[in-house]
Amino acid sequence: MSLILAAKGAASFTAQVIIVNHPGQIGNGYAPVLDCHTSHIAVKFAEILTKIDRRSDKELEKEPKFLKNGNAGMVKMIPTKPMVVETFVEYPPLGCFAVRDMRQTVAIGVVKNVDKKDPTGAKVTKLPRRRESEQCSVILEFAMLSIVIKCVI
Repeated sequence: MSLILAAKGAASFTAQVIIVNHPGQIGNGYAPVLDCHTSHIAVKFAEILTKIDRRSDKELEKEPKFLKNGNAGMVKMIPTKPMVVETFVEYPPLGCFAVRDMRQTVAIGVVKNVDKKDPTGAKVTKLPRRRESEQCSVILEFAMLSIVIKCVI
């Protein structure tokens, strides 16, 4: 039996980002547009966690001030609007993205970890509860109907 979970927006996510075409340097607080699957949403580079080697994934520097062309790093990102992403391992179409700024792709990335939003305050619709006497009458009607069907057959 498979378990189907409803999609939840990401409060934040950690991604491995490679800067491919940015004229300057990217630091904490940078807010470009992220294209992931069909989403086109602004995100904030909240914190550059580490600078890493693009090929070996070895950590080169902890908490660097900035990333520039050719650099790769692990970055904590916060979407400005509700956005659904998944880790690349779990669901690749929602786990890779392009970072766009100045009408060009400045970086590409892969989602490594997602912190999901807890949808609190959501409106829950409940069915009206039947009184006990109504429940008994429904059960009785069903029992009588099944007896009648048996007699006819």
